[in-house]
Amino acid sequence: MIIVIDYDAGNTANVLRALDKLGVKAELSADKEKILAADGLILPGVGAYPSAMAELDKRDLVSVIKEAVAAGTPLLGICLGMQILTEKGLEHTETKGLGFIPGVCREIPARKTMPVPHMGWNDLRVEQESPLTAGLQDQSVYFVHSYFTDVPEDYIDVTADYSIKVPAMIHKDNVYGAQFHPEKSGDVGLGIIEKFVALCQ
Repeated sequence: MIIVIDYDAGNTANVLRALDKLGVKAELSADKEKILAADGLILPGVGAYPSAMAELDKRDLVSVIKEAVAAGTPLLGICLGMQILTEKGLEHTETKGLGFIPGVCREIPARKTMPVPHMGWNDLRVEQESPLTAGLQDQSVYFVHSYFTDVPEDYIDVTADYSIKVPAMIHKDNVYGAQFHPEKSGDVGLGIIEKFVALCQ
């Protein structure tokens, strides 16, 4: 069973629809026992870093997610869900993150020809292979974000160019992140979710 973590900050309907399309048994839940018993966890996210962390705290989910990851459960963070995998975010106010991957979430520097948010389809460049990166070189996926994860290169698997080299996929051990929305990225995105599910099995 894949649990999509429910904390009122996610594009959950589309994520669940993508999993259903793949024939994957999945459920939206904030229940501690279900999260700890899951084969894999997806942490979606739309919104701001501080409010996302506040909602996870309010629901007592921070320690539960950390316990599940420590036990080896694969975790995939999507968009804001990837950003809060870092140690802290600088959106609006400095906020402590989940701390799974070293680094800071910062605002993308805007340029005249590249306004923020970074919105729309962009091509991927594979920097290093991970269980989720097969076949992603030069594929196009859908982004909507104003902040990026400033993490060491060791943890950056895939990038996209937008004013800077934007980390598009990051990972450390059993924790994975996608800055773009795989659930909105057609067959390429479905393929990433499928690879994540295979990892969980």
